[in-house]
Amino acid sequence: MTPADDAPSRAVLGQAADENFPVAPFFLPRAWRTDLMALYGYARLVDDIGDGDLAPGGADAAALGLGADDPLALLDALEADLERVFTPGAAPGHPLLRRLQPTVRRHRLSPQPFHGLLQANRQDQKIRRYETYAELEGYCELSANPVGRLVLAVTGTESPERIRRSDAICTALQIVEHIQDVAEDLGRDRIYLPAEDMRRFGVTEADLARPRAGEPVRALIRYEADRAARLLDEGTPLVASVRGRLRLLLAGFVAGGRAALAAVAAAGHDVLPGPPKPTRRRLLREVGSTLRREG
Repeated sequence: MTPADDAPSRAVLGQAADENFPVAPFFLPRAWRTDLMALYGYARLVDDIGDGDLAPGGADAAALGLGADDPLALLDALEADLERVFTPGAAPGHPLLRRLQPTVRRHRLSPQPFHGLLQANRQDQKIRRYETYAELEGYCELSANPVGRLVLAVTGTESPERIRRSDAICTALQIVEHIQDVAEDLGRDRIYLPAEDMRRFGVTEADLARPRAGEPVRALIRYEADRAARLLDEGTPLVASVRGRLRLLLAGFVAGGRAALAAVAAAGHDVLPGPPKPTRRRLLREVGSTLRREG
């Protein structure tokens, strides 16, 4: 059995199709697709552990040498398994980390971004509300920005300016996801809308628990969506700084965020019935618009 053939790995990697942006589209070189899916598999696994969304049956826990699915214990075990990825001659226990190991070694990736994703999900177990936008930015620095930095690393396009632009895009995409998933997050007793903004618009937690959003909630979501849109604009010059198929991939990331924001706007900024999702047609239109804008 190869690492990609086991049921837990297929379940994790299968979620790539549901993301707002293309994870490893067909037009990329095969080596890049392999590396990007390896990175995605790790990031998705960490998030699934943090959210308590692992497939039933304890297969992931067993792969990490545990008999229970306690998120903090699993994150600790995953961190120990991650160390094996960076240790010469060691073999990780989880199949998704065995898949990740060749990517890490081929590109000499630093462990720091991988640990950041772990820390973000540990934080999710302890911090369920954010008072200020600055605090939320600090969370995004751990939960989202490492992914963009890893994409630059595996494509050999890192530079301080590109990292800065990538961070803006990734933070924006994280905010978009928080906007879309307000109801789902509240079901986990988490709120990623800054409390200072909720007070500004007169929104209470009880308002977020309603089946439909009133005007204060819609105004709050519009405010957060505008913030995400500005971050996407700040990051978009990253697209023009690269060439070839990588440029198209990065345009897809930006377009995914813009298409999701368009879906939120089309829903009247009422995200409480469920996450508004963009159509494929809208995504492709936004890709074209992004490429023309940065041409």
